[in-house]
Amino acid sequence: RPGRRLDRLSPRELDVLALMAEGLGNTAIAERLVVTEGAVHKHIRNIFAKLGLAPSDRTDRRVAAVLQYLERGAP
Repeated sequence: RPGRRLDRLSPRELDVLALMAEGLGNTAIAERLVVTEGAVHKHIRNIFAKLGLAPSDRTDRRVAAVLQYLERGAP
């Protein structure tokens, strides 16, 4: 269930995912959260791992993560 997997995310990872859902790219996310782009990349890698989104030619992991977030009923 998407909601249960989202419970695995840290508060900062949820912040990053929420900004991804707003359509922001990594640079804009980093600026908004006042962190480095490297930190954003790390958070996104963790999000993908915790949501069980392995690399695939068939699915864009970023879109799949945002869809799970939105399906949960994002605040």
